Formats: sequence, structure tokens, C-alpha cells
Amino acid sequence: MTVSPSSAPDPNAPFLHLLLRARTQQLSLADLFQTAETLSGAGQTTAAIELYKTWIAFNDANPLLHLAYFNYAVSLSKAGDVTGTLHALRAAVRMSPLFGQAHINLGRTLEDCGLTGQAVQQWRTFADATAEVTPDRLGNRLLALQHIGRVLEGTGHLEEAEAALWQAMELQPSRTEAAQHWISLRMRQCKWPVIAPSIHLTTRHFMDAMSAMSIACYADDPLFQMAKAHRYCRQTVGRPADLAALERKPVRQRTGSGERLRIGYVSSDLRQHAVGFALSEVLELHDKSSVEIFAYYCGDPAPIDQTQARIRQAVDHWRDIATLSDIDAARQIVADEIDILIDVNGYTKHARTKIFAYRPAPVIVNFCGYPGTMGSPYHQYMIADGTIVPPENELYYTEKVLRIACNQPVDRKRTVSPRPGRTAAGLPEDAFVFASFNGMQKVTAACFARWMTILAATPGSVLWLLAGDDVANERLRMLAQEAGIAPDRLIFAGKAVNPDHLARIGLADLFLDTFPYGAHSTAADAVTQGLPVLTIAGKSFSSRFCASIVTAAGIPDMVCSDPDDYVRKAIAFAEDPAGLSAVRDALERQRESCALRDMPALARRLEALFWQMQGDAERGETPVPDLRNLDVYYEIGAELAAEGIEYEDDAAYRARYRGQLAALDDFAPIPPDSRLWPATGGR
Repeated sequence: MTVSPSSAPDPNAPFLHLLLRARTQQLSLADLFQTAETLSGAGQTTAAIELYKTWIAFNDANPLLHLAYFNYAVSLSKAGDVTGTLHALRAAVRMSPLFGQAHINLGRTLEDCGLTGQAVQQWRTFADATAEVTPDRLGNRLLALQHIGRVLEGTGHLEEAEAALWQAMELQPSRTEAAQHWISLRMRQCKWPVIAPSIHLTTRHFMDAMSAMSIACYADDPLFQMAKAHRYCRQTVGRPADLAALERKPVRQRTGSGERLRIGYVSSDLRQHAVGFALSEVLELHDKSSVEIFAYYCGDPAPIDQTQARIRQAVDHWRDIATLSDIDAARQIVADEIDILIDVNGYTKHARTKIFAYRPAPVIVNFCGYPGTMGSPYHQYMIADGTIVPPENELYYTEKVLRIACNQPVDRKRTVSPRPGRTAAGLPEDAFVFASFNGMQKVTAACFARWMTILAATPGSVLWLLAGDDVANERLRMLAQEAGIAPDRLIFAGKAVNPDHLARIGLADLFLDTFPYGAHSTAADAVTQGLPVLTIAGKSFSSRFCASIVTAAGIPDMVCSDPDDYVRKAIAFAEDPAGLSAVRDALERQRESCALRDMPALARRLEALFWQMQGDAERGETPVPDLRNLDVYYEIGAELAAEGIEYEDDAAYRARYRGQLAALDDFAPIPPDSRLWPATGGR
């Protein structure tokens, strides 16, 4: 008996033929790339890898072999083969030492493996080799320098990071990424002046490069901050190209239906973070008979994070969207039939603003995570309070402003360690202790000068600051000495776990807030621990937030009218222990009854606002963000902020803008808006 061979075609025959062509050097490099890309696009990454491996093995004399190795590395990376990726990229670099993209990808792969030192060295090798820039290498040299700056910044090598970023800035001044990080580094190191124009970089370059958050630290200019946020949204977020790919749902009739309102909180900070701490109890206190709470987490994995575990327990539904694309995350929100979607990130780290650009819910709200307006066409409401945004300041925001009692939720259940003695905290037992636990990026030259004036007028007092890196700490001590203050009167508090930090706060006598970007959760922590906070109320969200906290804590007299008032009051409190003791007594007496800690009332108020927004939506009355003339306000703001005016009253501030608007209108008529250029004319 004989068995006839099957006549069925071999399904692998086409691929085997490709391998044969690769082995016999009959497959061109262009055909290799095209075929491998087709295989990868069809989900056959393993086949693409095998094709590259075979071609490389049998075409080693090809002058463009390094390109094959590079694409081979890309396929290996997609397949999760890190070791193979490193081997392939190193081969590409050996064959073509000036192959910029291979250096870039090799550095990124090393960084992903935790080998940051090797990653930086890889990028330096390319940057050093391309000091004589040619147009074809400029882009990769710029990328290498930016990566060096980014990684060194993240590992605390701030001086080296700053030097690399400066090279990137001068290489291509029109690109703002490097300058944005460079400015942030200067702020963190208290290097004043923060901006340093050169023959390659003008003051306007720096104004354009600053993020909205950095501008808030640099100038109390809410109109410029609004215009900056709008420009960032338009240039970085924009309108999704695949907007039609998402089927949006109409507003649902919830009012009077007996159904719960579906609320979605989107945040990367629902963990051990200031925002996570702030929202924990509020989420627990939401009335689940009225609202159904969805949490959309887009941050780094936090598997053993107690705050996140608590939040997951508090909400009705937890969705981890960190690994989803923006449109898939938006589809999840649509599928969950969310009525009110809350952006708890704004323009902060790990923000997923593009999700909101799809408008996956009928109502989108800016709340809790970002100190300012989003300047976007899709954030319709902002929740604030009457101190941060009084009615006359609503023109600084594109959203409709709704108000709660205080914009800073607190968690009354946070663990606080026993309070240590002053000696244990590194403080003198008998001195008057001024403190400021704000990040160093909030400390400006003018702010520090005020502190030195206060110390000079109060002999024996000390200033207790949250430590930066050693270089920044030493810089502040040197600046103090130049101002006639003994360097040892500056004491730096090192890092501590949150319960221990909360415990030590109350050891100080008076908290001195920064300006124009004041304390937020830090101020709430201070007054909760019985430490009076002295602050200046400016015009912008970030410069009025602390005033909101101390007012809600029941000590509104601690809000100063201007910088001179701030200095006078600080000195007066140091000289009047009884007066300061009365403020402490007021804090203690009102601790559990003040608006700052009334979380049940805050939860009820939020729910009332959510239902108000829903009612607006059902009636077709959802507000439309006012984005008129923001490009004009940006041009004016960029010029005025560069003048470096630290403080001015509202009337003078608006007069400066109106004067510039009138000048521009004389050149080319400006259409009316609802801010400083009304229909009747701004003059």
C-alpha cells in the first residue's frame, strides 16, 4: 500500500519564498522594508523578525546594512525582545557611528532598562560627534541633548541638565521644549534672573517657552496665563483627526427620572499625591443614592498604594485607562454613559487632555488638579470658590465658574505622627521660626528679598524651608549672606514621610507664603496643624488659592493686601507673641467647624453643582467657552510679563492691557470680546 502525498498548497510557501530570496540576496532593501512592514501591519511581527534576521545574515556586505539592523530593532522592540533590540541597535551604531536615530533609540532602550547612566552616555556620544552640525543631523542632535537634559533632571543632576538644555536651546531657538525645561530647572534651583537672553535667544523666546505653570510662578498675570493655556491646548492637544470615529451620546434625561447622575473623575493622581489625599474623603462622602462615581486612573501603576486602595473602595467603578489610547479611553467613558466628566489633571504631569478633546461626555469640568483655566473649547465649567475667583475676576477664565465654599478638599482621616521636639527637627528651641514649605520653584527673587527684610528686622529668628538639592540650598545661604543675614539662619527640612511631615509642621511659629504662586495643599496642611499662614492675595488663581484656604480656616486677617503689608505683618507677629497666639487659638477653636474641614457640606455642594450642570445640559444651556481674542491677549501678555512687574493692583493691571489693546486696535481693529475690549470700544 502506498500513500500519495497531499496536493494541498503549503500556506507558508509565500513566506518561505521570501526567506529564500533573502538568503540568495535577491530581496532588495526596499522590498525588505516594505514586506516586513506589511507583515507587522498584519500582526505577523514574528515573521517580520525572522525575515530581517535572515536578510541580515546573508546580506552582510550591503552598504546599508545598518538600516536593516535599525528596522530589525524596531520589530524586536514591538515584540518585547529588549535584549535583541539592544544587540541590533548597537550593531547599527557600530556600522554607522553617526546614525542619529539609532543612538536615540539605543539610549531610550537603555533608559527603559533602568540604565540611565548608559543612556546619557549614548546620547552624549552622538552629541559630541555632531558638534559640527549639518542639517541632516540637527534634529537628532537636538533630540539627544533634550533627552540628556530630561534624564539628568529626573535623576537630580540639575546643573548638568541645565547645560545640556542650553545647548539644545541655542541649537534651535524656535523649538520651545528645551527652553521650557531649562526655565523650570532654573526656578527649582532659585537661579535668578530665571531667564537669560543671549544673542541666540530673546526674551520673547523665553516667554513663548514658559508653560502656563511656570508663568504662574513668574508673573501674577491671569490674562496671559489664560492665553498661554489656550495656545498650549490648540498647539499640543488640538482637535483629534479621528473625531468622527467616536460616536457621542446625546444628553440623557436624568432630572426627575429617579436615576443617579453618572460622574467621572479622570486623574493620574488618585494615589499618594496631594490630589489623592485631597479627594479621598470627598469620594467616600458622595451620596451614592444621588450620584454614581466612576474613577478613571491614567497614572503610573501603584499596586501597594494605600491611598489608591482607599479611593478604589470609595468609588462605584474603577477604570485603569493608563494603557488605553486616547480614543479607546474616550470610548470607555461613552460606554459608561458618563453625564459629568471631571478633569482633575489640567495641564499637569501625565495629563490625558486629548481624551477630553473627543467630548466623551455632555459636560466637562475643570476641578481640583490645576490652578487656572484650561483655555480649551471643551471644558465648559470650572469649580472654584469666591475667594479664588470673585465675580469681577471671571473674565480671566474661559469656563463658566461655579463655586464651592473652599476649593481645597482635605482628608480629615490622614495619619499624623506624634509631634517631635524642635531639636529633633533641627530647629533652635527658643528662636522665632518662620517657615515656608512650598517647592523652591515658587520662591522668586522678590519673595526671597522680602524674607530677608523680615529676618533683618527680627534678630534671632530663623527661616525653615523645604530643602531643594544641595546646590540650591547653598545658593540660598549665599544670597542670605549677601543680604546681611547669617547663612545659618536658613534651616532646611529634608524629605519625610507624610505623617512625619504633618507632625513637624506645627513646630514653626508662622508660615510665610510665596508669591505669585502660593501654597495650596501645603497651606491646608499648615493650618490644620495649627500653624498660622500669612499670604498675599493677587489676581490669578495660583496667587489667591492660599487666601482661600486661610479664609476658609477662619483667619481671613492673615490675607495681606500687598507685599508691603505682608512684611509689616510678619514682623509684627514676631514681635507680638500674644497676637500670634490669638491666631493659633482661633485656628484650634474653629478647626472642626470651619469651612475648610466641612467635607460633608463640600460633597453635598459638589453634587448640587453636578445636578445644576445636568439641568443646564438637558435644557440646551451648557455654556460655550469664551475664546475670543486670546491670541491678542497672548501677544500683549508676552510683552508685559517680560517687564517683570511683580505686583500691581487690579486697576493698574487692567489699564496696562487696555492701553496695549487700544494701540493694537489703532493699527488693525480688534473685534469686541467680553473681557477688556467690549463692543463699545476699550478706550
